[in-house]
Amino acid sequence: MNIEKEINQITGFKNLELLAKQVVEGFISGLHKSPFHGFSAEFAEHKIYNNGESTKHIDWKLFAKTDKLYTKRYEEETNLRCHLIVDNSSSMHYPKLKQFNINSLNKIGFSVLASAAIMNLMKRQRDAVGLSVYSDEYEFYASEKGSERHHQMLLQKLNEALLTSQEKTQTKTYEHLHLIAEKLKRRSLVFLFSDMFQSDAEAEKLFEALQHLKYNKHEVILFHTFDKKKEVTFNFSNRPKRFVDVETGEYVNLYADNIKEQYAEAVQNYFTELQLRCAQYRIKYVLTDINENFNKILTTYLVERQKFG
Repeated sequence: MNIEKEINQITGFKNLELLAKQVVEGFISGLHKSPFHGFSAEFAEHKIYNNGESTKHIDWKLFAKTDKLYTKRYEEETNLRCHLIVDNSSSMHYPKLKQFNINSLNKIGFSVLASAAIMNLMKRQRDAVGLSVYSDEYEFYASEKGSERHHQMLLQKLNEALLTSQEKTQTKTYEHLHLIAEKLKRRSLVFLFSDMFQSDAEAEKLFEALQHLKYNKHEVILFHTFDKKKEVTFNFSNRPKRFVDVETGEYVNLYADNIKEQYAEAVQNYFTELQLRCAQYRIKYVLTDINENFNKILTTYLVERQKFG
């Protein structure tokens, strides 16, 4: 076996950090065209000046542009604790891909790149970030830090997640969410990337685990990740096909058109129930089709960060 050749063939993203940076810079450059006009590239770098405060840190250039007094915020004032959670179960590796780039992503690829893009924004704002990755086991945990070494380590772990899922690994997402909730002692902004697939019998346990994540007053954002064409509308040709459960290996042979309507209804009912539960628990729920771009995710991050306080 040619080890070097094998490694070169299985690389995940060739440069995850650079790609994430390009995603973020493209997003920032488009902010002035969006409802977020007025956000600067540093976003939370200023606060309104209050009478009686020192005038030492007033931004006079900004005053000239806006006719309003703002003072510059510093690291101890802007630092925020964020924790990213990535579901790395077998179903997240659908559809199977040999190479990853911004135009060729499956659910885990989309989640990894979106997480890296959020990390890039955190880095710009000097926020502390932590990471959890789980599948059939709790694969990785790192508490929230803001150093460059820590940032590079998390990027490496995200890229490894693309390549580490084993075949037919089932996961009990609710068990891992309970464990993560116990680890997060200080109030944090929590981002969860998952397709939220589990058996009907475990749905209630999953909802309870989401509620547990809200413990200690964490702000939780669920990016419900899916492939709309295949997993929601069941857009397959009407030829006899074998549909295999990637987590159990169980399969069924059928014509797609025979169950398309019932399947779509069942999926929509589950999505609606999940959305209602998130609203009940005050969890931000974001439908995340992997065929869309990342702007919705980055916009959600910005909005939730502005509200966090």
